[in-house]
Order: sequence, then structure tokens, then C-alpha cells
Amino acid sequence: MAYTSVPQKVEFGLNSFGDVTPGPDGQPKHPADVIREVVEEAVLADSVGIEAIGLGEHHRDDYAISSPDMVLAAIASRTKNIKLGSAVTVLSSDDPLRVFERFATLDAVSNGRAEIILGRGSFTESFPLFGYKLEDYNVLFEEKFEIFAEALKERPIRWSGTHRAPIEGAMLMPRTKNGLSAWVGVGGSPESVLRSVRRQVPMMLAIIGGAPARFRPYVDLYHRAQEEMGVDRMPLGMHSPGHVADTDEQAREELWEPFRQNRIRIGRERGWPDPTYEEYVSEIEEGVLFVGSPETVAQKVYDNVRALEVDRFDLKYANGMMAHELMMNSIELYGTKVLPRVREMLARSF
Repeated sequence: MAYTSVPQKVEFGLNSFGDVTPGPDGQPKHPADVIREVVEEAVLADSVGIEAIGLGEHHRDDYAISSPDMVLAAIASRTKNIKLGSAVTVLSSDDPLRVFERFATLDAVSNGRAEIILGRGSFTESFPLFGYKLEDYNVLFEEKFEIFAEALKERPIRWSGTHRAPIEGAMLMPRTKNGLSAWVGVGGSPESVLRSVRRQVPMMLAIIGGAPARFRPYVDLYHRAQEEMGVDRMPLGMHSPGHVADTDEQAREELWEPFRQNRIRIGRERGWPDPTYEEYVSEIEEGVLFVGSPETVAQKVYDNVRALEVDRFDLKYANGMMAHELMMNSIELYGTKVLPRVREMLARSF
């Protein structure tokens, strides 16, 4: 096995949870309107050369998308090149066989552009909604991830465990033409890193706070585990929030209030203190927020792609109740100015 940790080509994508956007009166728009806006955002992303769009699954009123694959199918009909994925599909509260079949169907509809990011999810509303117990959180994900990893091989599945009846030779339909692209979202635990390598499903690091460089030990473990387990080189991705505007000052101003309100709502659910502007600026200058002018964001993307040696960088462009028009502008700048600059810098570094 010839192993190298240096990515030869880096892909760039976008993520959204379908954050509910404000209307002209400042009040939240109807979720149906938000979903149609997300489709338009993906169409624009495709037109400006962004390589992937990932939509998150949530079951709460501040996010509009509960069924990413349905929205992605709508996007498939209006785009030509962009990869269509979830970010993430909450596997613990879903059926892995049905998940595979839904995304295999999306793969057919989109002519091979479907991909899926599996995860536990950072919210737990889906557990009581679909009749699962939170005390089974770990075993549900472990066993369902094992089943899904078997489904990816597209051959008869034989499996037994604790949470469901045994599977005895199941064959899933439709079959894909070239396999289904899959990732597992990892928040930063050694066990999750090793699970990714053991099941040979590539890792997507969800980096949502602090300096991305602090994830380097997990990257090193990921590479080392592949060597020790005799696994051919697996791609590595990262996902982080951000916003692009014409100037650094404009980008900070546009994102601050949506970011603040979003963090206050989630923080009060989880016992976090309300964010301060100083903390916000620190996350931009030293932490995980990719916020600024195209040149500023391009430099930060380049620095972190190189530092963590990732093959894929996804920018979470929707971060709270920001106007659709501002997000469209951010997407256009990301595709037309940020990414060409990053690719130029990467080309010079190899």
C-alpha cells in the first residue's frame, strides 16, 4: 500500500441547515419559502463552480429542512455538476437500509451526484419524534452505522445486533452505477475517528468552535489508523461556519446579529452563556469563523486546508436568521472570488 497524507486535489462545498430567514418585516418566513430559497442558493452555487452542497436534517422550528434528500432531488432537477449531499443525516433515528435506498434513488435522479454525510446530529429532537430512547444513543448509531457500511458494498447484507431483527441476505434497490459516496461526520473523539477507519467510511470533521488546528491530533490519528489497519488512503473533509462580503467590516456586521441570536437560542437550551461581540471577533481572527472579504476568507481557507491536509472544505454559509439576499451574495463571492484564489495558492504550494 502506497500511503500519503497529502491531498492531491481539494474540493470545495457549501452547507446549510435551511436556517429560517427573515422577511421584509423582519419576521421569520414560512418554512416552505425558506426551502425554495435553499433550492435557489444551490442553483447559484452550481452556476459559480462550487463543487458540493450539503443540507442538514433537523426537526425544529428554526431550521426548515427535515428531509434533505427531498430538497436535494429538487435541486438535482435544476443543476448539472454540483454534488448533492446531506450534512448530516441523523442515522441513529433513521433506518439505514431506507437511508441507503433514498440516496441511491437520488444518485439515479442526479446522474451519480449523490453523497451522504452520516452523523449522530447535535440535536436530539428526532429521538422522541420517531420513538427512540436517548439512553440508546450510542448503540443505535454504532449498529446502524455498521449496517450502512455493509449496504455501501451493494451485496447481500447479513447482520445481527440488539436493536432490530437480524438481516439475512437483504439486497437493496436501486443499485447505483458507480457506488454511493459517503462520509461520517465527526465532532472530535478518538473513538469516532477509529470507527470511520474501521468501517472505511471517510471522515468529515465538524469544526464549529475554536481554532481548527486543535483538530490536528485527530487528523494524525486518522492517518495512523489507516496505516495500522492496512486501509488505503481515505479522503478527509472539514466543515466550518462563515460568511463572505465585499469587505471584512461588512461581513462582520452582516453576520453578527444572526450569529448572536442563533447562539443565544441554542445556548439557553444547553446552558451556555450568551455570546459577546469580543468573542465573536476572536472566533473570526483566531478561531473557526471564516468571515470577511474574499481575500481574507481565501487566506484562512488555504491556511486550514494545508494545516489539516483536507481533501474537502465545506463552508456553512447559513448561520442564523440572515436575509436570503445576503447569503446569495456570499455564495457568489465564495464561488467567483474565494475559491479561484484558494486554488491558485494551492497550485503554487504543490
